[in-house]
Amino acid sequence: MSSSVAADPSHEQVAQVFNLAAGDYDRPALRFFPFCADRLVARLNPAPGEKILDVATGTGAVALGLAQAVGPTGRVTGIDLAEAMLAQLTRKIEKFGIVNVDLHVMDAAALDFRRDYFHHVTCSFGLFFLRDMAAALKDWVRVTRSGGSVTFTAFSVSAFEPMKRLLRERLQLEGVDTGSAVQAASRQLADPDFCRTLLLNAGLTPVTVETEQLGYHLRNADDWWEIVWGSGFRGLVERIAPERRAVFRTAHLAELAPFMTDKGLWLDVGVIFASGIKP
Repeated sequence: MSSSVAADPSHEQVAQVFNLAAGDYDRPALRFFPFCADRLVARLNPAPGEKILDVATGTGAVALGLAQAVGPTGRVTGIDLAEAMLAQLTRKIEKFGIVNVDLHVMDAAALDFRRDYFHHVTCSFGLFFLRDMAAALKDWVRVTRSGGSVTFTAFSVSAFEPMKRLLRERLQLEGVDTGSAVQAASRQLADPDFCRTLLLNAGLTPVTVETEQLGYHLRNADDWWEIVWGSGFRGLVERIAPERRAVFRTAHLAELAPFMTDKGLWLDVGVIFASGIKP
């Protein structure tokens, strides 16, 4: 990664951001998470009875879909650093009487599972938060059975544009340094060739990397702010002095007016699905 980016966020910092965002993570404007989860589960098409690890499981969009797919004889294990996200998922599990999901607070780069245990490992939009993506993937491969798969998703280079660019530019006007190792890693993963090489270097073959557009129209600029406040963008906005946040929000959302159409505000959600098989 570039030496000009800020220091890697600590586990505590990542957990803090998503503990803050947990209450807003399942809001309607962020429906790209369940959309992506549905596509990931359909692509994986796990067999009944299989054991699957879902890394950075969040509030469970992927884990719950996998739990239904593997059925009562299968098992899904979800791990995350943010306890508030897991608490949200626990409430869903209890509400719907789901009995084949286990949850743990765990470092995604240092798995506390034995070798060759899971049939598959999945991670939706979590890999770019890890300090050493290559090392983490190798650990995911370690706990995967021969013939099983490791799958992750990442955002394409066009995702959330132009709103993401405008958000970062206005944050910089507020004195917020928006450069980070996470941003650098996100840029790397936006390159399908980089994803392919990452999987091959982890010992996976064959490898499949494909991009899908899962975007939709937001009703208005307020829906975009719902995404900012309920996602990883929250960590950047939290760096603004509390007394400045309302002014910041108003100014940023005003910049989106030229992009509104009679259908609403288009949200580009280009998603890269990257997967490989353990020989």
